[in-house]
Amino acid sequence: MLPLDNKKLNEIAKLEKAIKERWGDEAIKTPQSDWDETKEKEYKEQQKEFAQKIQSNDSESLEDQKGFFITKRLLSKESKSKCSTCSSQIKTLKDETCKTKWDTCFKCYVQWVEGREERWKEGWRPNEDHKSKIS
Repeated sequence: MLPLDNKKLNEIAKLEKAIKERWGDEAIKTPQSDWDETKEKEYKEQQKEFAQKIQSNDSESLEDQKGFFITKRLLSKESKSKCSTCSSQIKTLKDETCKTKWDTCFKCYVQWVEGREERWKEGWRPNEDHKSKIS
């Protein structure tokens, strides 16, 4: 670390003062000032729980394939890049957005969901007769 001379220390003090005036004492307080043994114990407990959760998720989702561990999602035959309504490929950002929220491509969203979101959330889906009339 470079040595600080009085000029640099004064600049730092001036910046801290301006920050304090604009955003208050909390903005310039060091995080260590509120840290105590109780918070340290809580933090370490949270770390342990998180590590256990990650480890359990990893062990459940990995499958041994000829000496290699592969996530089960990669072995899934179901394509996540197809519209569940018309089976077309998800290609555009609009398609991806609609797929994430409504499980359809953008075209099917406009055709079947837009303006009828409640019905869609309740589980209604177009049957083959509806689909064939549109195609």
